[in-house]
Amino acid sequence: MISQFQESLILPRTFQSVTMDTTYEDVLEHIDSGIMLFDEDGVLTFANKQMFDILELPRLAIMGCAITHLLANIQLNRFKKKQMLRGYREMVLKGKPNYEFVDEYGRYWRVSLHSGEPMKGSYLFTFKEISDYKLIEQTAYQNDSLAMLGKLSASIAHEIRNPLTAIRGFIQLLHPHLHQLGKEEYAKIILAEIDRANDIIHEFLTSSKPSAPQIGMIPVAALLKEVVLLTESEALMNGCQINLHPFQGDMIISGDAKQMKQVVLNMIRNAMEAIAERADNLIGKIEVGARREGAEVRIFISDNGKGMDICTLDRLFNPFFTTKENGTGLGLSVSERIIKNHGGCISVSSRVNEGTRFVISLPLI
Repeated sequence: MISQFQESLILPRTFQSVTMDTTYEDVLEHIDSGIMLFDEDGVLTFANKQMFDILELPRLAIMGCAITHLLANIQLNRFKKKQMLRGYREMVLKGKPNYEFVDEYGRYWRVSLHSGEPMKGSYLFTFKEISDYKLIEQTAYQNDSLAMLGKLSASIAHEIRNPLTAIRGFIQLLHPHLHQLGKEEYAKIILAEIDRANDIIHEFLTSSKPSAPQIGMIPVAALLKEVVLLTESEALMNGCQINLHPFQGDMIISGDAKQMKQVVLNMIRNAMEAIAERADNLIGKIEVGARREGAEVRIFISDNGKGMDICTLDRLFNPFFTTKENGTGLGLSVSERIIKNHGGCISVSSRVNEGTRFVISLPLI
């Protein structure tokens, strides 16, 4: 009787254990993190659906493979192989618990490693997307930078402008004398540099405290035609062609015409500079246009310039970040703030040596 009783206890427990294992596996299959489990011999024993989606590989292609065979898999692209090698070096060889990277689609990921005695010799890797956390972090950083910029610009802008105004006045008084000496070029250079310094100060002040928008109705077609007309001659001098695409009916937005013109001008000039920085003699092309999408208008400015890598794109709208030798790093930061104040957003895509495309989305009225 005791034997039968013990057997009756064992059987339900065995059944329950199998059920629980299946339940755990189902849970792991449906969580939003990627999971890879390697045994003590380095063989992959489990990976969930999210992990296969991250690797962009079918399940049968890697299950039961060692890490070396996984890296040699011809279906795994080069970018992912590089990141997996770096992660292996940082976490397994150097003993770091976490590793962060940006994938080829611009998404942020944090990889964590769990090993040692609790894992009984196995290695558990978890991949979690942290793009939203990074966005919050970047927004906080931008707000801190802009707050600092406001204090800085308010305290020193006028103190710098006053002596610059005096210097400019005296240079203009000396101009006739310099002309007699044949050195009038010196005066032109000094005046140009003073004007550039004043422009930088103006950008600082605009970034820290942009003026209140003068709201009005802005026809998108008229706005873009005016900006292209303003920049066309400059583009030709820089070996660029600006192509204004035809418009699809009337599209009207509400906002400050001067501020919107500033944004589009800034992006077209950035496009000209990106084209000028190409090493080859490719004819520069800048495409400008707008199209209606539902209740919004998408204004696009694209070029075939030098393009940008992922790291540059990641910091593109940060105040003070610039890749230009004489840049302030404020143009795109100011542009983004203006568009956000108008209830819109800016998106950008780019490839090195292929070009860049900015898209400004704004609500129509």
